[in-house]
Amino acid sequence: MLNILGQKTRYCDGISRRSFMKIGGLSAGALGGVSLADLMRADAASAARKSDKAIINIFLGGGPPHQDMWDIKTEAPAEIRGEFGPISTAVPDIRIGECFPQLAAMMDKLVVIRSVVGCSGGHDAFQCFSGWDRGSLGSLGGRPSIGSVLSKVYGPTSPSIPATVALAAKTQHGPWSEPGDPGFLGAAHQTFRPNGQGMDDLTLNGISLDRLQNRGQLLTSLDGLKRSADATGAMEGMDSFTQAAFGVLTSSKLADALDISKEPEAVRARYGDGKPYQYQYDGAPTCNDHILMARRLVEAGVRSVTLSFGRWDSHGKNFDLVRDHGGKLDQAVSALVEDLDERGMLDNVTVLVWGEFGRTPRINANGGRDHWPQVSCALMAGGGMKTGQAIGSTNRLGERAVNRPVDMQEIVATAYHNLGLDPMSTTIDDPSGRPQFLVDTREPIRELI
Repeated sequence: MLNILGQKTRYCDGISRRSFMKIGGLSAGALGGVSLADLMRADAASAARKSDKAIINIFLGGGPPHQDMWDIKTEAPAEIRGEFGPISTAVPDIRIGECFPQLAAMMDKLVVIRSVVGCSGGHDAFQCFSGWDRGSLGSLGGRPSIGSVLSKVYGPTSPSIPATVALAAKTQHGPWSEPGDPGFLGAAHQTFRPNGQGMDDLTLNGISLDRLQNRGQLLTSLDGLKRSADATGAMEGMDSFTQAAFGVLTSSKLADALDISKEPEAVRARYGDGKPYQYQYDGAPTCNDHILMARRLVEAGVRSVTLSFGRWDSHGKNFDLVRDHGGKLDQAVSALVEDLDERGMLDNVTVLVWGEFGRTPRINANGGRDHWPQVSCALMAGGGMKTGQAIGSTNRLGERAVNRPVDMQEIVATAYHNLGLDPMSTTIDDPSGRPQFLVDTREPIRELI
């Protein structure tokens, strides 16, 4: 861990600006402990291409109830329909759940997908961040996440900005806060976690971040830094890449992007803070300021930001949970889309909001809905897509897709298309040297491109 003293600015999940500078999470096991220097080495070795496209992938951990959000079933019996009614939106033919009035007002900039299929049923973010079942290519390390693919194909936009960043607060059920796995691409393309752990302690003695003048001064202040290459040769050229790595760690550009106190008060109020945190249990907080932070990160040049918003595993008190989580999500995501649009960034940034599966049509005895992988939902914005659409539909009871089923891989393929990668032709070599497609045989959603 690199511990750099800095100003104290408290974020919603208890991470302060000072604790942000305790950098870890870029050390991983595949090569016996790969450091951030390896990350920079791999980025420099890749044939990075220019791109200003980015993605913000908001994971609704636990499985959001499709029939209480974008697919209200007014004709279903009460034990299935539930407590929410539909409201009109900015697009005359589209109505969504009453908990989302601010998103309804900007439906011309959004896409709701009501017929998501292909959910593996895993209670984790893996499929939402990669498009694949967790077991795919498991013997080779598994499939990489979208962010890790961008790290491999494009590299970072600058030496001081990681290609992919994860903001998810740590959850008791760990898979709900996973950052996006690098899979067979290895730890060099691991997602950067501002509050991660993993590297041996490196301490700056007596030098605060504010007093730090240059990278050379930092290097001379480190205790116990070993500059010898390891036996595998993975750390060859360590000195130069270590300097680049510390360029990331100490970059004012990265630290500033994570410091939402630099935003005007009116902007922070528009996003909200998501407090008080309700129905969190073993999941993520409703951390609205992470969504603001995500905008700041992509504006600074990060290509992929993942985060986990709320705990949607509503086996009980489903409607109370949706009122709480839905209202906060409505505020933060509508602020994000508005913010990106006003800054001229919306066509270049894909916003994706979804969970690992849907919820049962029938309400259980505890007023909840249980797991339902048969069909789910998603919300998309930006990326140059043809918005103002509702795609697909389920049957009268919300049990299954009956019109235009949309596979999860089609959604990921659309994200890749928006990011400038052709999902039908782009390949990445796995460790055996065999080229692997980004998704299986799925094309982008034709209605959106």
